Amino acid sequence: MKILFGVQGTGNGHISRSRELVRKLREDGHDVDVIISGRKKEELREVEIFEPYRVMKGLTLVTRKGKMNYFETILQLDLVHLMADVVALDTKEVELIITDFDPITSMVARTRNIPSVGFGHQYAFKYDIPVGRGSFFEKQILLNFASARYNAGLHWSSFNQPIFPPVIPETLYLQSAVAVTRNKILVYLPFEEVEDIVLFLAPFSGYDFFIYGKVPESRDEEHLHFREYSRAGFLDDLMDCNGVVCNAGFELPGEALHLGKKLLLRPLDGQIEQQSNALGMVELGYGMAMESLDGLILAEWLEQPCREPLRYAKTVDYISEWIGSGQWDELSKYTDAAWAEKS
Repeated sequence: MKILFGVQGTGNGHISRSRELVRKLREDGHDVDVIISGRKKEELREVEIFEPYRVMKGLTLVTRKGKMNYFETILQLDLVHLMADVVALDTKEVELIITDFDPITSMVARTRNIPSVGFGHQYAFKYDIPVGRGSFFEKQILLNFASARYNAGLHWSSFNQPIFPPVIPETLYLQSAVAVTRNKILVYLPFEEVEDIVLFLAPFSGYDFFIYGKVPESRDEEHLHFREYSRAGFLDDLMDCNGVVCNAGFELPGEALHLGKKLLLRPLDGQIEQQSNALGMVELGYGMAMESLDGLILAEWLEQPCREPLRYAKTVDYISEWIGSGQWDELSKYTDAAWAEKS
């Protein structure tokens, strides 16, 4: 099948899960053409698996100091460029469009009446799952930013809905051989300023914090270990850490739950998806949440034990099978099978 696959490049989570599905679709014999939008080409890291791929401007949501900035988001919108990209795409032989929250491929599918699949966590919000409080505007962005005809939504629990488990990188299925370092904590707070993170973590000298995010180069300062971006290094630190402190995105918490790491989430202010994720995490009893970088909550969380690994199935196997079947209305058959299997 000829597939056009759009990836929202602004978050590493989109790239991480799309990397796994593109790989599996190609293994299964599909011809997959990839577009990455929302980030400049020179800012992309470790996307070679998508080759050949194209980078387009798309749309980007702007954040400042741990909070969504809708005013700046609106100011930087370039709808003329967006529409030019939509018009320029050649889809003559495309049989299916898959969008991981990419607005360009979503719009192409709608304007040219090509079947489309929304792949990712955002598409789980089409169903009855925990949703945080937010404005009508925020909810509309979540549901309509990159809509699709069919939805392969992902979540940490099924909530008795036709949604899939998280997509886990292939590397993490080998974790059973890795010994856990008891006082090692992985920290990924890309929406926070580094100086604020330092003030937050500095008092807890009995723990080693490995900090990723806005870190230009790797360095060690006593118990604070700053690490520049490296997917391999990040996954290594995730596998042997005892717990994870992160924003309330989706992919990293799912990977941590798969491995049995304890979780402390700090949702991005004004971002309904992250507010909903924090709510769902607490309701499920899978982790804790804080509304700001709160040292008292961190102190309590550090004393918490780890939980049992959830060991999610290889979700992309089921999604690729569903896509290849062409029976896109029969979603629950594949989501049920994915939840029934443990890796």
